Amino acid sequence: SDLNTSYEWLKAFVPFDESAPRLRDLITGHIATVDELVSLREDLAPIVIARVVEERPHPDSDHLHVTKVDMGTGVLLAVVCGAANVTAGKMYPFAPTGTVMPNGLKIQKRKIRGQISDGMICSASELQVPGSDEGVMELNLDVPLGTPFLQAMPLGDMKFVIDVGANRPDLLSHLGVAREIAA
Repeated sequence: SDLNTSYEWLKAFVPFDESAPRLRDLITGHIATVDELVSLREDLAPIVIARVVEERPHPDSDHLHVTKVDMGTGVLLAVVCGAANVTAGKMYPFAPTGTVMPNGLKIQKRKIRGQISDGMICSASELQVPGSDEGVMELNLDVPLGTPFLQAMPLGDMKFVIDVGANRPDLLSHLGVAREIAA
């Protein structure tokens, strides 16, 4: 039978520094097969790492910015952003057009005060992740543009689906798995 185990719960029982993928490999190699490793923040799957390559004031607004965003596709996207801290040369989480945000908002290509906006540069609160609420979420990462946000910033809990054999009933709980990790 399968056990769904939480990475964060295992960490609460046994302090360790391994990443979730590394822990999966250790559990599979020494304890029982991990069939699956699942992010519990799948709502963030469409978000990618992008760079603002150009930023200028919006001609018809005193607080909006018109930007060009590179999300690694070879095409620069025109994006209107209202955050005071949006800066050319910096990297941010980016929601491409079509993304459904954690709050249910669907990102659509539209005109904002006469300027096309094709996607959204995201703040921590828009992604419902920890971080400053002062504008968009500036990232200092060494990853290629277009890298999935969840891959670059492992956020939220991960679920291990562990295949527990009939001979290992001790592994049918978080505590049982944690004892084996600690051993």
